[in-house]
Amino acid sequence: MKRNFVKFAAAALGALAVSGPAFAAPADAATAAAEAVGGGTAYILNTLLFLIGGFLVMWMAAGFAMLEAGLVRSKNVSLQCLKNIGLYSIAGIMFWVMGYNIAYPGFDGTGFIGGLIGPYAMQGVGEADTATGYSVASDWFFQMVFCATTASIVSGTLAERIKIWPFFIFTVVLTGFIYPVVVSWEWGAGWLDGMGFSDFAGSTLVHSTGGWAALAGALILGPRLGRYVNGKVNVFPASNIPLATLGTFILWLGWFGFNGASQLAMGTIGDVSDVSKIFVNTNMAAAAGVVVAIILTQILYRKIDVTMALNGALAGLVSITAEPLTPSVPAALFIGAVGAAIVVFTVPLLDKLKIDDVVGAIPVHLMCGIWGTLIVPLTNTEVPFMAQLTGVVAVGVWTFVLSAILWFILKLVMGLRPTEEEELAGLDRVEVGVEAYPEFVNQ
Repeated sequence: MKRNFVKFAAAALGALAVSGPAFAAPADAATAAAEAVGGGTAYILNTLLFLIGGFLVMWMAAGFAMLEAGLVRSKNVSLQCLKNIGLYSIAGIMFWVMGYNIAYPGFDGTGFIGGLIGPYAMQGVGEADTATGYSVASDWFFQMVFCATTASIVSGTLAERIKIWPFFIFTVVLTGFIYPVVVSWEWGAGWLDGMGFSDFAGSTLVHSTGGWAALAGALILGPRLGRYVNGKVNVFPASNIPLATLGTFILWLGWFGFNGASQLAMGTIGDVSDVSKIFVNTNMAAAAGVVVAIILTQILYRKIDVTMALNGALAGLVSITAEPLTPSVPAALFIGAVGAAIVVFTVPLLDKLKIDDVVGAIPVHLMCGIWGTLIVPLTNTEVPFMAQLTGVVAVGVWTFVLSAILWFILKLVMGLRPTEEEELAGLDRVEVGVEAYPEFVNQ
C-alpha cells in the first residue's frame, strides 16, 4: 500500500516531533523519538527518496531501450529506440491526465475501480503540505515512472513485426487505464489490499501486468516471418550484445530505485536501514539469477548463452521485487535463482508453443512476477498465500482480457503488422526512415 504507509509514517513522526518532556514515555518510545527526525526534515528526506528513486527508475527506460536495441536485428534498431522514448512520453502524459487519480482514488480496502478523474493537481510554487509527509509532485513522479516501465515490457516482446501507431495507441490505454486500475486494487487501498495482498514494489502490479499485455499481443500479432518453419525454430541473432549488456546493467542500477525507494520513507534510522537491506537483497537476487542462468545453459546447451545470463539478472530482479525487505540474504539468493531457472526453461517452451517473444519479456516479467508474488509468504508470514494467488489471477484476467480485446480491435481497424515485404526489409526503413547502422548490410 505505497501511499498510505508514508502518511502513517509522517503522522508518527509529527507526533514524535511535538512530544515534550512533560509527558513520560516508555523507554522504547524514547528511543524511537531519538532516532526520528522532525516533521519538516522528514518531509524533505521522504521527498528526496522519491526523487532519487524516481530518476533511477526513469533511467530504466534507457535500459529497456538499449536491451531491446541490442537484441533485435540491425534493420529494426531505430524503431525500438523510437518506441521506447515514445512510450515513456505517452505514459507520462496519460498518468497525469487520468492514470494517477484512477490508481489512487482514496479506497478503503473495498474499491474495485476509481472514477475517471481529471488531471492530477500539483502544488503551487513554494507550497508544501507537510501533513502528507512528502511533496505531492515527488510522489506523482515516482509513481509515473513505474507506469512507464509496464509499457516498456510490451515493447520488447512485440519487436520487429508491429507497426508504430497501433503500438502507441495501445500504450495510451495501458498507461492511462489498464495499469492504473490494477494499481488501485493494492497500492490505492482497493479490494486486494483489503484481502491482505502484498506486492512491495510491483512484481505483479508492474511486471506481470506488462507481461500479460505482451502475451496477449504476441498471440494476436503472431511470430516474425521465418521464425517457425516446418517445425524448426530459426534463431535470429542479436545485433549488438555489448549494447544489450549495457541495457541490463542500466536496468540493474535502476532497480535500486525501483525497490529501495518503495520503502517510501527515510525519516528514521529504521527506514534508512531497511532501504539499505532492500539494496542488498535486490543485488543478491540478480547475482544469483546470473550465476544460475550461466550454469544451466552450460549444462543444457554445452555453451553459455549470454542472452540467458542477461535475462537471468532481470529474472532475479523481478522475482525479488514483490518482497525485497523481509528475506534474508540466503532467501534472496534462492528467490533470484529460481527466477532464473524459470526463464531458462520457459524460453524454449514458448518456442514450442510458437509464441515469439523477441527479448524474453514474458518469461522474465510475467512468469518471474508470478513466482516472486507467490513466494512472499515464505519470508513475510503476515501475508496470506490465498491473497497472493487471488491477486495473481485477478491481475492476469483483467490485463490479458482487456489487452486482447484492444489488440483485436486495433488489428481489425488499422492492422498491426506491416506487409511481408516491409517486414523483410526492416521497419527502420518503413516506419522511421532512419537506419541505425546504415553502413552495415541488413540481416
